[in-house]
Formats: sequence, C-alpha cells, structure tokens
Amino acid sequence: MTEFTHFDDKGNAHMVDVSDKDVTRRTAVAEGTITLSREAMDAVFGRKIKKGDVFTVAQVAGIMGTKRTSDLIPMCHPVGLENASVEFDVDEKACTIKAVCTAVCDGKTGVEMEALTGVSVALLTIYDMCKALDKRMVISDIHLATKAGGKSGDFQF
Repeated sequence: MTEFTHFDDKGNAHMVDVSDKDVTRRTAVAEGTITLSREAMDAVFGRKIKKGDVFTVAQVAGIMGTKRTSDLIPMCHPVGLENASVEFDVDEKACTIKAVCTAVCDGKTGVEMEALTGVSVALLTIYDMCKALDKRMVISDIHLATKAGGKSGDFQF
C-alpha cells in the first residue's frame, strides 16, 4: 500500500520536501467534458454568447488556472511552467465539449495538478459564460490522461 506523503508521523499536514529530488522534464495532460443543451451549443457556435468568444476566453482562463494552481491547492508546490495549453474537441451532435490541458516544466515535482486545474478552470469558464442559457450543463470525467517524468515514471489512463 502506498503511503501518503503529505502527513507527518503525527498526522499533521505538510508540504512534501522535494529539495533532494533531481530536476527532470515533467509533462501532464488532463481532460474533462462539459455537456450543454442544444440551445447553448448553437449559441456558442453562432457567437451569440454575450460574454464573448467562449473558446478563446475558456482557453485563456485554463492557462491562467495552471499558473495559479499552488495558490488554490494548499500542499501544491509552485512550479516554473515551461508551457501550458488548452485545446477543445467538440462533438456538436452530442452537445459536448472536451477540454484537454497540457502542462510542462523542468522541475523537481510533477505538473499533474496544474493540468487538472487548467482543464477544470476552462470547463468552469464555459459553464459561467453559458449559464444564462443553460443551468443544466454537466461537467464530467475530469481526469489525468497521461503524465511523464519523475521518479514514478510514466502513466497513461
């Protein structure tokens, strides 16, 4: 059984000490989906959302989210991101938008949380921009898709 590393021997929460770890290239990709009503999906593609271009705003918000992860997640180390990107895969027929966030750094700790935060913020931004038309949107399936680098090696969902 894997031991939790964010607690000391007394059960107190603490940040993991990564000072002795080697710097390696770290990459993580996270994904998640939002399902919209037909009306909201049509408004997104018809550029009828009053708050602006949904994809551009959500893309920028997701990237900003990656950069603010350590401010939001208490035990998360600040990392020097080398790259962060958010892309969308749209299924117009199913009224779904899948967000994919990639985070990259050369560091002593991984960027899984940055990728997960980026995809979450991108999807929440879509929700915020479309909520006037559809309050039944569902955000789902947020998960780590892949990670590379570090002591624990590579992972694929």
